[in-house]
Amino acid sequence: MRSLYIAWMQEELSHLVRAASVKEQPQDHVVTANAGERAALAARFGLPAISRLEGQFRLRHEHGGVLAAALALEACVTQICVVTLDPFEAEISTQAELRFVPAAAPEAAADEEEMTPDALDAPDEIPYAGEFIDLGAALAEELALALDPYPRKPGAQLPEEATDLGAHPFAALAARRRPPE
Repeated sequence: MRSLYIAWMQEELSHLVRAASVKEQPQDHVVTANAGERAALAARFGLPAISRLEGQFRLRHEHGGVLAAALALEACVTQICVVTLDPFEAEISTQAELRFVPAAAPEAAADEEEMTPDALDAPDEIPYAGEFIDLGAALAEELALALDPYPRKPGAQLPEEATDLGAHPFAALAARRRPPE
């Protein structure tokens, strides 16, 4: 018989909740990152700074150790503009639906569902081992997903050379092309 071991990762932001404590009544939890946690997350995500990060979770028990969570995330991060390379502050406000599911045995993991369009709209599933779920780690993951991969400072414009249609690589060939007869 094989056994499954999931090691605890050292998270920059951790807020553990005992899964068994979530019963019939929904529970509300607020996770707010302190200055040290925000600095560690900023370094992890390659950001100059995170000045505010807060998540409001509403947990409810579904069945068999599965917990559903509604998350409201609010953050203020400093990002680098891809056009001007200047730092600027960006406000992030997003909602997410999550499900914390007990880690499956290796045999059960082999029976995964087929991907369908409906499965893509389903809440993200976060496996957990033991008796605790980590709301801080979930908050950090949702922040990473909410970050703009190509941040652009408001009002930033591309240089004239980048928007000149005559400067594209095939402009010389286009000039040699014969007009249709």
